[in-house]
Amino acid sequence: MKTLKKIPSFKTPQEEAEFWRTHDSTEYIDWSEAKKAVFPNLKPTTESISLRIPSTLLSRIKELANEQDVPYQSLMKVYLNDRVQHEIKSHK
Repeated sequence: MKTLKKIPSFKTPQEEAEFWRTHDSTEYIDWSEAKKAVFPNLKPTTESISLRIPSTLLSRIKELANEQDVPYQSLMKVYLNDRVQHEIKSHK
């Protein structure tokens, strides 16, 4: 295993960015020990999509959204997210 260099202290984020632009991180960090990072509190970017669903399903979703006094697209995002989280947990 090679000896890693010490990461210097930086006075500004710009100074740090310039350092990493001009230096090889493998001389400072053992990437074999890296783990996947999750940042749950970052505001996700959104993307517009076109989705074809049966009109009866859309009507039911709109009824449920109306009962909960939320926009139907917001309710659909909640439902989709809940299902995706369920699937992720069941595959672990």
